[in-house]
Amino acid sequence: MAEKQSSADLSFVSPGTTIEGKMRTDGSVRIDGKLNGDLVASANAAIGTHGAVEGSVTAKNISLAGRMTGTLTAMEKLVLEAKSVMKGDIRAARLVIDEGALFDGECVMTPPPGQMKAG
Repeated sequence: MAEKQSSADLSFVSPGTTIEGKMRTDGSVRIDGKLNGDLVASANAAIGTHGAVEGSVTAKNISLAGRMTGTLTAMEKLVLEAKSVMKGDIRAARLVIDEGALFDGECVMTPPPGQMKAG
């Protein structure tokens, strides 16, 4: 049975808002403003088309539609959407890069936690 999230499990940084420092949540987060620092989300993280992050983002699943400078670490899936700009390194179990996305950095693909590669 899948765990259902309520709206209380979603944190939101709205356009025009800038956060300086570290951010941590047990749920999901959506960044449509600016974050200068590190973000750790136990569930999902989304950086919207007007969102910008300088630092690191670690989450179960990450969707980037805006701008990111730093490091993205997705325990499961990372999606770089069509107009996204990623400058830095990424680490993910699964990676989707849409046509039109810009990525400048290094990529490391790792199996999801608890899953071993056959070898």
